[in-house]
Amino acid sequence: MKNLYDVVVIGGGPAGLTAAIYLARAKYRVLVVEKEKFGGQITITHEVVNYPGVGRTSGAELTETMRQQAEYFGAEFMLASVDKLDMSGDVKTVYTDRGELKCFGVLLATGAHPRMVGFPGEEDFRGRGVAYCATCDGEFFTGKDVFVIGGGFAAAEEAVFLTKYANHVTILVRRDDFSCAKSAADAARNHPKITVLTNTEVDGVFGDNTLRSIRYRNKLSGEVTEHKAPEGSNIGVFVFAGYEPATSLVKGLAELDGSGYIVTDTNMKSSVEGLYAAGDVRIKPLRQVVTATGDGALAATELEKYAASMQRKTGLVPQRPEKEAAPAPVQEKAKAEPQSSGSLFDANMLAQLNTVFSRMAQPLVLKLTLDDRPVSRELKGYMEELSSLTDRLSVEISDEGDDAPVVRICRADGSWTGLAFHGVPGGHEFTSFVLGLYNAAGPGQAVDEESVRKIRAIDKDVDIKVLVSLSCTMCPELVTAAQRIAAESSKVTAQVYDLNHYPEIRDRYNVMSVPCLVIGDGEVVSFGKKNVKQILELL
Repeated sequence: MKNLYDVVVIGGGPAGLTAAIYLARAKYRVLVVEKEKFGGQITITHEVVNYPGVGRTSGAELTETMRQQAEYFGAEFMLASVDKLDMSGDVKTVYTDRGELKCFGVLLATGAHPRMVGFPGEEDFRGRGVAYCATCDGEFFTGKDVFVIGGGFAAAEEAVFLTKYANHVTILVRRDDFSCAKSAADAARNHPKITVLTNTEVDGVFGDNTLRSIRYRNKLSGEVTEHKAPEGSNIGVFVFAGYEPATSLVKGLAELDGSGYIVTDTNMKSSVEGLYAAGDVRIKPLRQVVTATGDGALAATELEKYAASMQRKTGLVPQRPEKEAAPAPVQEKAKAEPQSSGSLFDANMLAQLNTVFSRMAQPLVLKLTLDDRPVSRELKGYMEELSSLTDRLSVEISDEGDDAPVVRICRADGSWTGLAFHGVPGGHEFTSFVLGLYNAAGPGQAVDEESVRKIRAIDKDVDIKVLVSLSCTMCPELVTAAQRIAAESSKVTAQVYDLNHYPEIRDRYNVMSVPCLVIGDGEVVSFGKKNVKQILELL
C-alpha cells in the first residue's frame, strides 16, 4: 500500500520529535507532519536552562538536535497542513494538503497557541502595539515602555528578554503572585528595568493608528492607573496569558475537556482507537519541554505495541525507504561551527537544497537589484553561493527598480514569476525561500483542488506584501502560502520584506508585529500566520 506508515505524528515539537526518535529507533516507519517549522513553540525561546543534561541552549538548537536524532534513526518528515482524520478501520487515513497518508496509528502532538485575554482594544491593536511573541516583535519596541500581561513562566522569562529592547517593562499579574517557579519569578522581580504589579487587571488599551496608552486597575483597592506614551511615541503590550490547545482537528472525534485539551489515559491513549496524544495538547499539570518529551516517549512505546498488533492482524508491514543514513547528531557545547570555511549553508541546509533542486522542473534566474548598503553585498554573496550549488539557478544583476536590495525569482526567459524577497532570506525564511523556488519552478507544493480553482479564478491584478522578521517562527507559513498563490496565478505577486531593512514600510502600515500581510496599497492589513485558504478568503 502506497504511503503506508506505522505511525503518523502530527506536530513537530519536542513531543512529536521524541516519539519519532523512539519509533524510528525501534525500526517502525514513522512520518512527522508539521505545518510550519520543526521544533514547535519552544523555538521562540532564546534561552533554555532547565532541560536536564543541557546546561544552556536555545529552544531552536535543542529541538534541531532532536530532529537530527530522529532523522538519524530513519524518521521521515513532511511540511504540510493536516485537514482531516479518518480513524475508522485498521488502516487510518490522514488527509493533508499534500495528499493522503495511510497508517496504523496517529499521534497528535500539535501543541497549543497563545491565548488572547479579551480586554478592550486587544484585537483592535493586535500587530500595532499588542503582541504575543517577544522574540518576533521585541525589537519593534526599542526604547519604549512595555507592559507584559501574565504571571506564568512565559510572562516572567519573556519580560526579562524584553529588557534588551525596552526602556522599562511593567508586568501586570492578575493574582497575588507569579504562578511559575521562584527562580523565574525572582529573575523578573529583581531586574532593575522591571516593575511587577500584582492583583492587577487591564481595563483597556487605546490609541489611534498605533498603541498610545494602557489603563489598568488594582483588584483590591480599585485604583485605576493610565499610562500614556510621551507625545509622538507609543507603547507595547505583550500578552503571555497561557495557551489554547490546537485540537480543532479532533473536535467531535475524540473526547476533550472543557478547555479543549484532549483527554488521554496514563499511556497517552485517547478515546479513539489508534489515536494517541502527547505534549501541550493534552490534559496535564505542567507544560514544559521535559514533560513533552516524556509524553512523546511513552506514547511511542504504546504505539509500537499497537502498530505491531496491526501488522499481525492485517498482514501489512510498512516498508521504510532505503536511503543513505543521516549523520549522527552531536550535542553542541557552544555556538555551531560552520561546516566548511566560507560556507553559508550547513549540512542540513544542503540536504534540503539538494532535495528541492532535484525536483525543480525548469531553471530559474535570481535577478538582483542592489544598492551600496552592506545588506546588498550580503544578498549578492548569498545568491551567488546558492546558484553555485546547481545548474537550475543562475544570477543576474539588474538596475531595474528602486527597491534594493531585492532578489526577484524569474524564469529562464527573464519574465518575473511574481515572487521576490527584499533583504536576505536567511534565518527562519531560508526554508520558505527554498520552497518559493520549488513553487516557481514547478511542480510546487500540493494544493487542494478547491483552492486551485479559486486561485485560477482571480481575474484582477493583486499585489501581496508579506512583512517579516527573520527571527519569527510564525512568518514562514504566511510567506509560503502567499508565494504558492503567486506561483499559481499570473495575476498575483508576492513580495516579502525583512522589516529590519525597510523601516519606511513598517511606518507606512504602522506595523508593530510580524507576520503582517498587506494586500494592495493597504486596502487589507492583517496580522498573524495564515494558510492558502485563509489568504484566499481575504482576497
